[in-house]
Amino acid sequence: MENRTTSIESLFERVKNYIETRIELLKLKAIDKSSSFVSVLATYAIVFTFFWCFFLLLNIGIALLIGELIGTLYYGFFILAAFYAIVGFVLLKYKNKWLKKPMINMMVKGLHED
Repeated sequence: MENRTTSIESLFERVKNYIETRIELLKLKAIDKSSSFVSVLATYAIVFTFFWCFFLLLNIGIALLIGELIGTLYYGFFILAAFYAIVGFVLLKYKNKWLKKPMINMMVKGLHED
C-alpha cells in the first residue's frame, strides 16, 4: 500500500511540474510575441518619423513653388491646405475600408506568426 501511495504522490508531483513548466512556457511565448510586436512598432515609428520630416519639407517647398507661380506665396499654402482637406475628407469617408480593416488584419497577422 505504501508503494501505491508513493506512486500517486510521484504522479501528482509530475503533474504539478508539468503544469508549472507549461505555464512558464506560455509566459515565455507571450513575452516573445509582445517583444516582437513592440520592436516592429518601434521600427515603424522611427521610419514614420523620417518620412514625416521629408514630407513636411517637401510640402513647404511645393507650397512655396505654387505660391511663386501664382504670384503670392501664401496662396500656395492655401491651395495645398485645400488639397489636403479634400484628401482628409475622402479618407474620413472610407476610413474603415482603407485604414481600419487593413491595420487590424496586419496586427492580427503579426501576432499569430510563429
